[in-house]
This record gives sequence, structure tokens and C-alpha cells, in this order.
Amino acid sequence: MLSDNVSRIVDARVNDPGAIAAAAARRVKATSPLGEHGKAMIIAADHPARGANGVGGDPTAMADRFELLDRLCAALDRPGVTGVMGTADILEDLLLLGVLDGKSVFGSMNRAGLAGSAFEIDDRFTGYDAETIAAMGFDGGKTLTRIALEDPATPSVLENTARAVNELNDRQLIAMVEPFISVWRDGRIRNDLSPEAVMKSITIASGLGRRTAYTWLKLPVVEDMERVLASSTMPALLLGGEVTDPEAAFTSWAKTLKLPTARGLVVGRSLLYPSDGDVAGAVDRAVSLL
Repeated sequence: MLSDNVSRIVDARVNDPGAIAAAAARRVKATSPLGEHGKAMIIAADHPARGANGVGGDPTAMADRFELLDRLCAALDRPGVTGVMGTADILEDLLLLGVLDGKSVFGSMNRAGLAGSAFEIDDRFTGYDAETIAAMGFDGGKTLTRIALEDPATPSVLENTARAVNELNDRQLIAMVEPFISVWRDGRIRNDLSPEAVMKSITIASGLGRRTAYTWLKLPVVEDMERVLASSTMPALLLGGEVTDPEAAFTSWAKTLKLPTARGLVVGRSLLYPSDGDVAGAVDRAVSLL
């Protein structure tokens, strides 16, 4: 991250905090969440706010904000990238850097389920709300909705997700819901990625809220995706997660993107921190799948 850009961000935050709202007001908005290829290619960067800073063997990789912003700028500059998803701190930095023109922007809404915590399922809405997403001129909000059938915090997670879905739908903004069936195992939350569990999570998430016209799903790629995605007619964006086998991941994304409800990718760590360090190359390869 160039020092002059860092100084520009800090100076604005200290001396002219209103510059953030001004940058949001003059931002050129995307005409569609989809690119010329007919799909969305969204870069995800909301992991640090949940304390999930690790990438591969480096537990603090995403904690270096200067490097993260540098990688985000490189990714957003690539042809075919349609948008970004993040928390307010990151999106405001990107606004001040002037790199969000023509991109769809999604605010991450619930980040209280800190990674590895005893209260991880009690994922309260500590990030964006629908009112602010609308005021900033963004395109929608994203919720992480983990459903642990044996955890009594789950009903409040569903209730608060439904409220967010309602408030976004009321404003004609995309509600991007990322559901999982989750279980406690050895004191940690684990997501069940069996096709049957993902199908169950889809049917539960699809029913949240009093309106669903603007609801999209953000889903993992698992086995038998043709059967999995047949669980809903809602547009589905495929998440990346932390990829250990890039070749297998790209192959599975390419195959799943051919299904009728699959409308693009939302990928973060595997494109921002590829094993070979080539952010532009990783992003370009992902875009080529679209």
C-alpha cells in the first residue's frame, strides 16, 4: 500500500470525516449487479471484523490493513470484477481511495459471532443496517446465517436475519443471505457441508422474511450441486472460502456456474491471497469462468 494513500485515508478520518459521505455521494453506481458476462464477480473482505484473519498458515494475514487494501485495489481493478462486499471500515477506506466507481457494493451486517468464540452462533447485527446501506447508495447487505439446531441462540439469529431481509426488501436492495447448518464439535462451530445439510439451509433461508423479491443466496460449492441448487429459485452466488486445492475449486466453480440459478461468485481469501501471490492472475482466472 503506497504511503501517500495511507496518509490520505488517515488525514481524511482525522481532519475531514465528512469526506467519506461525500465520496459515497459522488460514487458512480453500478447499473447492474451483473457484469457484461451476465454474472456477478464480487470480492469479499469482511473476514477481519469477525476475527477471522488467517489465510493458510498465517494467522494474521488479513490483519495487515494496508496490505489488504492494496490487494483489494488490485482485485477491483481487474476487468470483469463487478463488486465488493465488506464492513464499514473497509468500504469507507475504499471510498476514500476512489476505487468503487461502477462497482456494486454490499455491506456486511452481522459480525458478532466471532470466530472461535463460545457465542459464535449468537451472531448479532453489529455491522451495517439497511438504513445506512441505502443512505450510502450501496446495492445490498449480506448476512451470515448459521443454523445450529441444538443451540438455543439460533431462533434469534433467524429472527434478526428475517428482519434484515425485510428491511432490505422494503428498500429494494439485495439481501444476500449466507446460510449454513452448523454443529458444535469439540468446542468449536463446524459447518455441515453435506448436500442434504446445504439443501436444508437453503430451504430455511429462502423462507425468511415477509418479502423475498430481492433475496439472493450465498452458498458453498459441495457435492451434487445440481440437486442442491434445485432447492430454491432464488439467485445463488457461490462462495469461495479458504481454498486448499485451487485446481479443484476452479473446476467445481466452473461446473456449478452452468446451473440456472447460479449467478456468480463471491470470493475473498482465495483470490486476495493466492498461494503464488498473483492477485491479478487469480482474479482473472475466476472471471474467465463467468
